[in-house]
Amino acid sequence: MAEVEKLIIIGSGPAGWTAAIYAARANLDPICFIGVPKQNPAPVLPGGQLMLTTEVENYPGFPDGITGPEMMQHFQKQAERFGTRVVGQDIEACDFSSRPFKLTTSDGSVVQGHAVIIATGATANWMGQENELRLAQTGGGVSACAVCDGALPVFRDQHLAVVGGGDTAMEESAYLSKFASKVTIIHRRDKLRASNIMQERTLGLPNVEVAWNKIVSEVVGEEKIEAVMLKDTVTGDETRLDVKGLFVAIGHTPATGFLNGSGIELDDAGYVKLPNRSSETNIEGVFAGGDVADSEYRQAVTAAGMGCQAAIDAERWLGTQGLA
Repeated sequence: MAEVEKLIIIGSGPAGWTAAIYAARANLDPICFIGVPKQNPAPVLPGGQLMLTTEVENYPGFPDGITGPEMMQHFQKQAERFGTRVVGQDIEACDFSSRPFKLTTSDGSVVQGHAVIIATGATANWMGQENELRLAQTGGGVSACAVCDGALPVFRDQHLAVVGGGDTAMEESAYLSKFASKVTIIHRRDKLRASNIMQERTLGLPNVEVAWNKIVSEVVGEEKIEAVMLKDTVTGDETRLDVKGLFVAIGHTPATGFLNGSGIELDDAGYVKLPNRSSETNIEGVFAGGDVADSEYRQAVTAAGMGCQAAIDAERWLGTQGLA
């Protein structure tokens, strides 16, 4: 490992690998810390959320679709082809108070870098049930992204369920209503948290209904989801709802805990702030891209685009410092 790296990339999803491809082709000799597998409660794997996605049909260039893990393998191979060095460790702490920046790895080592790209993504929040997570990992009809998966043939003309009560749940339900025979929103209270306009738009759709005061007590199905068991939060009664798909829309958590005390500005939800409408953070020489800085779109293609921006911005900045 060089004494001071030109560019350190943290993360290995579409944003991190795209940043690595662009940076390596620009002769920045990037080093990419891809993280280590962990459970939280669903698996968090190097490669990001696509590692839990079976079929990807909306990424340009794959007319027949591709699995998420296979796509991430292609991204990594392309980055390595141009010379990206890959380290299977987490970055656990960052000191951006002086240059070169100092990053502490999960084995206690310290790596120094002139520029850093943060591309650690975000993880979907799950209910935490064993069968929910198992079916999500095996393509069994459980998902945390309707826009990613809702148009798949397996969900068309089927009864689908969405768990949640915020704007995201309303958006996902409205999107699914285009393909499903019926969408049932499962909400633990008798009132939604979503904005009034989103409620009106979604609940006005003819094939959308709400199961009020309900939580999912069990996800039923072996190879594919068959039903969810609903527990009434008022009476405690349990009922069965037969569905062919379950979409969990209870939010995402950005992977920014390692930035505590680093000086990087985060918004109220923990996402990295990009104040200049570019990939630049509030600290000169530190850039961010992908879902770690995007609570709006959260798509592989937008993450890849942001990774490209971050690499180009980093290259230009390093050039102004006489380091590129």
